[in-house]
Amino acid sequence: MPLNRAVVLAAGLGTRLRRADPGAALDSEQAAAADAGLKALVPVPRPFLDYVLSGLADAGISEVCIVVAPGESPIRKRYAAMSPRRLRLSFAVQVEPRGTADAALAAAAFASESDFLLLNSDNYYPVTAYRALLGLPGPGLPVFERESLVSHGNIPAERLNRYAALRVSPDGFLTRIEEKPAASAAGTPAEGVLLSMNLWRFCPEIFEACRRVPLSVRGELELPQAVQYGIEELHLRFRAVPCAEGVLDLSTRGDVASIARRLRGVEVRL
Repeated sequence: MPLNRAVVLAAGLGTRLRRADPGAALDSEQAAAADAGLKALVPVPRPFLDYVLSGLADAGISEVCIVVAPGESPIRKRYAAMSPRRLRLSFAVQVEPRGTADAALAAAAFASESDFLLLNSDNYYPVTAYRALLGLPGPGLPVFERESLVSHGNIPAERLNRYAALRVSPDGFLTRIEEKPAASAAGTPAEGVLLSMNLWRFCPEIFEACRRVPLSVRGELELPQAVQYGIEELHLRFRAVPCAEGVLDLSTRGDVASIARRLRGVEVRL
């Protein structure tokens, strides 16, 4: 069965995005979305999630489940009212903010029968990364080097220690994923460290790992730990695909201007 489904995690509220930044000049619509912590809806100039969804469609994805928060969701309201031509959209609700593995579990009914992509709503990934995952025979992830993320994306070096670090076997499979890379004295991962940007091709067995994984030290069910549990206890194998391109990361108000510049001229077709 060809892979044509993706799960987009959009339930979290951007606490860093809400913080005031005198150096970030936002227009009124951008400021309103930032104040609400709605990273997916920050206009750059279209809502950021529009670009993410369009990229998925460009890669050949046709069905997308957006995981949203409970209650009145501005994200769900916007996209439920749309009639996209290239995508069929559905929604799943993460009842409580219990971490990324819990968010993935919210979409289990949508993705329980075949492989699927899973990604963040606040990252704009290269279409080549999607296509590489679609071309795999099974689960996998793109792996990024810190130099590529800094040179070809909008991510400052000091932010890289927030992303999960990876160990890859000589035959190209993920052996270990750590939630926080070992930082250098400068506060950034060591040279050559491979990083995950939370873009995955999963098989349905990942949901069993998400159910079984224990709470992290932060009291959450975290996807990196669920992946490691899947490797060690369920014998899941994840092909590591090198990716030399960058990722656009919308975490703070200071990211908005750089993302808007980089997305200028990018056509959105949903």
